[in-house]
Amino acid sequence: MKTLVIGVGGMTNGGKSTLARSLQQQIPNSCVIAQDAFFKDDIVVPVDDRGFKQYDMLDALHMDKMMSQVDSWLRDPVSFLGEQALPVDSKEDAFVLIVEGFLIFNHKPLNQLFHKRYFMEIPYNVCKQRRSSRVYTPPDPPGYFDGHVWPMYVKNRQEMERDVPVIALLDGLKSKEELLATVYEDVCREIQKIKDDTERLAE
Repeated sequence: MKTLVIGVGGMTNGGKSTLARSLQQQIPNSCVIAQDAFFKDDIVVPVDDRGFKQYDMLDALHMDKMMSQVDSWLRDPVSFLGEQALPVDSKEDAFVLIVEGFLIFNHKPLNQLFHKRYFMEIPYNVCKQRRSSRVYTPPDPPGYFDGHVWPMYVKNRQEMERDVPVIALLDGLKSKEELLATVYEDVCREIQKIKDDTERLAE
């Protein structure tokens, strides 16, 4: 059984979730694990001296639970997919896990698993406008974007660029269709590469 793990990261409201879901719809026997599903309860997220909740850091996430889900997929992708799994030919077909989130490349145990890494980026002003148009629970307090979200994005990105190997940067201002086509073609090439490598080893 061939498996491929890809990461779709990026800044808040950069389009990573949309891209991940679109990829899942295009790639047979694929599934998405989203980092946003693993936020800790609001009551335990620390607050800085300005009263800003420190959501944009790994300590605000149950990364142990997220890794447990990823490990479950790695052990048995067919069982993980359940009824969503399509009939497979063990020699030809591949299972693809799409992990998406804003800090997936900053968690070393997770980052080590990726075969391909994509990072969605958009300009500051676009990011701020998109963020302000969304409703969060709890809602962003006044000044939260400039006082916490953007500074933490810059910090986390610098850390990512220092520690993470090859990563493909994607322009989040491009159309959803163009972004999907670019990444889908790249993933298909990677799947074929894995198949070819497997065949060579079997010879």
